Amino acid sequence: MSGFRTTGTRNVADVGFTRLDEVTIEAPDGSTAIRYVLRMHRAVAVVPLDGDNVVLIEQYRTPFDGPLLEIPAGVLDIPGEDPEQAVRRELEEEVGYIAGEVTHLTDLSMSPGVTDEVISLYVATGIERGERRPAGPEERHARVVSMPLKTALAEVKAGRIRDAKSAVALWLASEL
Repeated sequence: MSGFRTTGTRNVADVGFTRLDEVTIEAPDGSTAIRYVLRMHRAVAVVPLDGDNVVLIEQYRTPFDGPLLEIPAGVLDIPGEDPEQAVRRELEEEVGYIAGEVTHLTDLSMSPGVTDEVISLYVATGIERGERRPAGPEERHARVVSMPLKTALAEVKAGRIRDAKSAVALWLASEL
């Protein structure tokens, strides 16, 4: 849609790898509005396939005050790191696997009404056991879970895997 333009941006807060901006926009009719945008680092997520099984991580998530079952994921927070390198790093850090082949599935805009966050989804095949190198207390206390991909898809449908990136990535991986 054309005709909208940004007329001003003011940084409200910088916290870790997140920035909150107040953005003034002008609509095609000349009216203005203020919107708040969370600026995020680009992120990656990966479906690690071990034959017919998928390897997941169940970890505590502060916004939900409880655990969520997800595919391994993380932000590109190392200068110069490309998405495939980040996928390989996150896979080993979070669930302790080394990827053989990594294939890009798609890029998702996670919640475009409030954030510019984009997550690139991948599938990793030919995985081998490596050594977990958890980063942060959530990962240190996480549980690695392996299950058939078909079971994971049923868990999505039943609402037990409710993380959007995981649901989309699992579905796309099942179509390969």
